[in-house]
Amino acid sequence: MVDELTADEIRTLLRLEPHATCGSVRISYLSSQSIAAGGLPPPFSDARPMGSALYFMVTPTAPVRLHRIRNDQLYHYYLGDPLEVLLLRSDGTTDRVVVGPNLRGGEHLQLFIPGDTFHTARVMGRRRWFRGASTEWPGVVPADVETGNVEELAAKYPAIAADLRAIAASVRHDRGSA
Repeated sequence: MVDELTADEIRTLLRLEPHATCGSVRISYLSSQSIAAGGLPPPFSDARPMGSALYFMVTPTAPVRLHRIRNDQLYHYYLGDPLEVLLLRSDGTTDRVVVGPNLRGGEHLQLFIPGDTFHTARVMGRRRWFRGASTEWPGVVPADVETGNVEELAAKYPAIAADLRAIAASVRHDRGSA
């Protein structure tokens, strides 16, 4: 049944909306409990939820755009094609990790992304969509998210500059049926 679903059907069934950084998204959990201002070390000086989670879907024309959040996060694979994630670490190193169902092939069902790590991702494979989730702790607030400058980061990480540019160029703004 899942193989028969299109990206548009999944977006409709799960009520996913276009998102600035993660293809299409729906927040699925935001903790009702919060951490008081000053309860965490910097940069988390404001009050915030204890945790948050969201569904997201990536297609070839709606990739994970280059960004970072202050918070630690965990990507989860649910359905569809694998997702190639490029991690740009603050120490100047990079990693390429595939999140997907092929455990024998080295894919991961989950991927930990440390806070303040720029990352971007693109779908790989035949179905042409990835459906996953991200959980974050502490919970994300808008001030935690920073969009990356592709050219600045391409200069800092030349080994993956072409991939950064290619993923950024693949974004289509009409969110048509991918």
